[in-house]
Amino acid sequence: MPAGVVAVSAASASDVDTAEHASLAAAQNISDDAQIEQAPKMAAVGHSAPDELMHAAKHPGPPIVKTVAQPDGRAVAEEPAGPLGIPGVAYAAYQNAERLLAQEQPTCHMSWSVLAGIGRIESHHAYGKLDAKGNPIDPIYGPVLDGSLAGNNVVRATDAELDGGMSSYARALGPMQFLPETYRKFAGDGDGDGISDPQNLYDAALTAGNYLCYGGLDMNDLSQQSKAIMRYNNSMAYVANVMAWEVAYRTGVAPQASQLPRI
Repeated sequence: MPAGVVAVSAASASDVDTAEHASLAAAQNISDDAQIEQAPKMAAVGHSAPDELMHAAKHPGPPIVKTVAQPDGRAVAEEPAGPLGIPGVAYAAYQNAERLLAQEQPTCHMSWSVLAGIGRIESHHAYGKLDAKGNPIDPIYGPVLDGSLAGNNVVRATDAELDGGMSSYARALGPMQFLPETYRKFAGDGDGDGISDPQNLYDAALTAGNYLCYGGLDMNDLSQQSKAIMRYNNSMAYVANVMAWEVAYRTGVAPQASQLPRI
């Protein structure tokens, strides 16, 4: 995997522009919630259900990384909501990632609420439209990174398999908004089915944790935590927004608009 792998932030909790930082190198700018696309539904059968989420994957070894086509007609899950209205499936996915990371990377001390803070800003927890297995009702893609949006770098497509057939320019994938190359590098199998699908929030939340913990970072150290979050967006305003929602989800007290600096 070459240096300069990029993960892209594509949605903002306050409908403002965001900028994404390369995991190992350059920065990348992205646009706001209105730019995220809900792609057409794919036709085939879908991702296995996380019927009994375990602390160890049911399928040992690296997962197969792919986007699994989902059937039409799926319903939004009716799980009870988590803190401050987090969709119940999203809340379960973030908590599941915390449990897995506590086993796999115990010195990282990753909290579900940090992942929830990122999920809030990146896609408002898949816009609250998740099925019971953690799949968005419609696949989520960020804006095409062809340089047409103000401040955005051009990112060439390298992985049409994950990127919905894109052949010229890349775009970010799924509720946690990764570029394909970055997702493949950090891919986690959150539901233990042997597949890591960037559209599935169980998988994407664990992958986000892998990405943030990379290099031995410890979320109990505020400077290291900030460094990790800046991998998503090279901006202290972005860090402040993520951490405002992290505290909110932990305490049940929503942040005021004045507490959320413009990204």
